[in-house]
Amino acid sequence: MSEEYGANFITVTDDDGNEFELEHLDTIEFNGNTYLAFFPAVSEDAEENEEEELGLILMKVIKENGEEILSTLDSEEETEAVYTEFMKTLFEDEEE
Repeated sequence: MSEEYGANFITVTDDDGNEFELEHLDTIEFNGNTYLAFFPAVSEDAEENEEEELGLILMKVIKENGEEILSTLDSEEETEAVYTEFMKTLFEDEEE
Protein backbone atom coordinates (compact mmCIF):
# COMPACT_ATOMS: atom_id res chain seq x y z
CA MET A 1 0.00 0.00 0.00
CA SER A 2 1.24 3.47 -0.81
CA GLU A 3 2.11 5.44 2.32
CA GLU A 4 1.48 8.68 0.39
CA TYR A 5 -2.22 8.32 1.08
CA GLY A 6 -1.94 7.84 4.83
CA ALA A 7 -3.81 5.26 6.87
CA ASN A 8 -6.38 2.85 5.49
CA PHE A 9 -9.12 5.50 5.40
CA ILE A 10 -9.40 8.68 3.35
CA THR A 11 -12.09 11.33 2.99
CA VAL A 12 -13.13 12.21 -0.56
CA THR A 13 -15.24 15.16 -1.73
CA ASP A 14 -17.43 14.61 -4.80
CA ASP A 15 -18.35 17.21 -7.45
CA ASP A 16 -21.38 18.28 -5.38
CA GLY A 17 -19.27 18.97 -2.28
CA ASN A 18 -20.43 15.87 -0.40
CA GLU A 19 -17.76 14.19 1.70
CA PHE A 20 -17.54 10.46 2.25
CA GLU A 21 -14.99 8.13 3.73
CA LEU A 22 -13.31 5.28 1.84
CA GLU A 23 -11.28 2.35 3.08
CA HIS A 24 -8.15 1.75 0.98
CA LEU A 25 -7.79 -1.90 0.00
CA ASP A 26 -4.88 -2.06 -2.43
CA THR A 27 -2.74 -0.16 -4.94
CA ILE A 28 -1.44 -1.49 -8.25
CA GLU A 29 0.61 -0.23 -11.17
CA PHE A 30 -1.08 -1.09 -14.47
CA ASN A 31 -0.47 0.19 -18.01
CA GLY A 32 1.74 3.00 -16.75
CA ASN A 33 -0.79 4.31 -14.20
CA THR A 34 -1.29 3.91 -10.46
CA TYR A 35 -4.73 2.64 -9.43
CA LEU A 36 -6.25 2.35 -5.97
CA ALA A 37 -9.15 0.17 -4.85
CA PHE A 38 -11.51 1.30 -2.09
CA PHE A 39 -14.66 0.21 -0.29
CA PRO A 40 -16.97 2.85 1.15
CA ALA A 41 -16.64 3.01 4.94
CA VAL A 42 -19.95 2.02 6.46
CA SER A 43 -21.38 4.73 8.69
CA GLU A 44 -24.20 4.46 11.19
CA ASP A 45 -26.40 6.42 8.75
CA ALA A 46 -25.63 3.92 5.98
CA GLU A 47 -26.65 1.02 8.21
CA GLU A 48 -30.07 2.65 8.62
CA ASN A 49 -30.39 3.25 4.86
CA GLU A 50 -30.29 -0.26 3.41
CA GLU A 51 -30.86 1.08 -0.13
CA GLU A 52 -27.37 2.60 -0.23
CA GLU A 53 -25.25 0.57 -2.63
CA LEU A 54 -21.83 -0.47 -1.35
CA GLY A 55 -19.28 -1.71 -3.84
CA LEU A 56 -15.69 -1.57 -4.98
CA ILE A 57 -14.52 1.90 -6.05
CA LEU A 58 -11.57 2.17 -8.41
CA MET A 59 -9.63 5.42 -8.75
CA LYS A 60 -6.40 6.41 -10.46
CA VAL A 61 -3.66 8.83 -9.55
CA ILE A 62 -3.28 11.71 -12.01
CA LYS A 63 -1.10 14.82 -11.95
CA GLU A 64 -2.92 18.13 -12.02
CA ASN A 65 -0.96 21.38 -11.66
CA GLY A 66 2.05 19.33 -10.52
CA GLU A 67 0.06 17.70 -7.73
CA GLU A 68 -1.07 14.06 -7.49
CA ILE A 69 -4.83 13.68 -7.07
CA LEU A 70 -7.30 10.82 -7.27
CA SER A 71 -9.60 10.67 -10.27
CA THR A 72 -12.34 8.44 -11.60
CA LEU A 73 -11.47 6.15 -14.49
CA ASP A 74 -11.99 7.42 -18.03
CA SER A 75 -14.03 4.64 -19.61
CA GLU A 76 -15.91 1.41 -19.04
CA GLU A 77 -13.09 -0.44 -20.83
CA GLU A 78 -10.48 1.00 -18.47
CA THR A 79 -12.67 0.15 -15.48
CA GLU A 80 -13.08 -3.47 -16.62
CA ALA A 81 -9.34 -3.90 -17.32
CA VAL A 82 -8.31 -2.44 -13.95
CA TYR A 83 -10.96 -4.47 -12.10
CA THR A 84 -9.67 -7.65 -13.76
CA GLU A 85 -6.09 -6.78 -12.79
CA PHE A 86 -7.10 -6.15 -9.16
CA MET A 87 -8.90 -9.52 -9.07
CA LYS A 88 -5.79 -11.28 -10.45
CA THR A 89 -3.67 -9.62 -7.76
CA LEU A 90 -6.17 -10.53 -5.04
CA PHE A 91 -6.32 -14.19 -6.03
CA GLU A 92 -2.51 -14.41 -6.42
CA ASP A 93 -2.16 -13.14 -2.86
CA GLU A 94 -4.74 -15.67 -1.61
CA GLU A 95 -2.93 -18.58 -3.27
CA GLU A 96 0.33 -17.69 -1.50
